[in-house]
Amino acid sequence: MPIAVDIDVMLARRKMSVGELADRVGITPANLAVLKNGRAKAVRFATLAALCEVLECQPGDLLRWVAEDARADDLRQEPAPS
Repeated sequence: MPIAVDIDVMLARRKMSVGELADRVGITPANLAVLKNGRAKAVRFATLAALCEVLECQPGDLLRWVAEDARADDLRQEPAPS
């Protein structure tokens, strides 16, 4: 998917846990993990707005477009799972 999710970056900057963010946004930690790990097919604007409010950031701080070519290069450089 050409959209990368950087929620983990913002969590680190805010020194906040996934559980705390989920509680403050009003979603389950499991659903937040799906979004955070880039496995979500969609995100509601209301959820995105709540994430931005809690993390005090802009949508572009959480989501970014990555060219397919760059993504393929990244996947080739990752070590194979054991």
